[in-house]
Amino acid sequence: MVETLTVAVLGAPKVGKTAIIRQFLYHDFTEKYSPTEDRYIYRPSVMLNGNSYDLKNCGPDLANKSSGPYGLETCGRDLKCWGLRNTDAYVLVYDICSPESFEYVKMLRQQIQDDSNIGEAPIIVVGSKRDLQRQRFTPRRTLSLLVKKTWKCGYMECSAKYNWHIVLLFKELLCSAVAHGCRSNHSAVRLQGALHTNRCSLM
Repeated sequence: MVETLTVAVLGAPKVGKTAIIRQFLYHDFTEKYSPTEDRYIYRPSVMLNGNSYDLKNCGPDLANKSSGPYGLETCGRDLKCWGLRNTDAYVLVYDICSPESFEYVKMLRQQIQDDSNIGEAPIIVVGSKRDLQRQRFTPRRTLSLLVKKTWKCGYMECSAKYNWHIVLLFKELLCSAVAHGCRSNHSAVRLQGALHTNRCSLM
């Protein structure tokens, strides 16, 4: 039996959510921006410690359903409307050049934390467009400490344009989702030490 791990890739418009996924799946990147107009789902097959998983990546374009700036009022505090309550892990993406996109991530993270039906699904906060390092709005260390120490979430930065840390992101994501499944006693997940990156094999 192949276990399906569902992950939600969320963030404000234009932060590079689709670019990150497409770089991982197809080694493809385009400079032209095409807004995602609806919910999208990708289902790559991945390997971890010799076990096969279907990694279901989904990410609705929240802003398209909201009248507020950057979609900040979308769904209120109820993620049920997006079908995200059975998610094994969350990736919250922001643009390192856009403070507004980080505020959006803060809102999403708070919604996830406030929803008692979600449980303790792991969250990884991702700063995209690392290739634009000189234009970033705040030092990396400042946000890293906030996310890791205060939010208790994972943190990393990547560049879809140059394929930098893209595979590492999905390794961390898969490891976190599997480890969460172990802690939740999911019957199909029985792996030990899943949080150790060097024990992950992604194909």
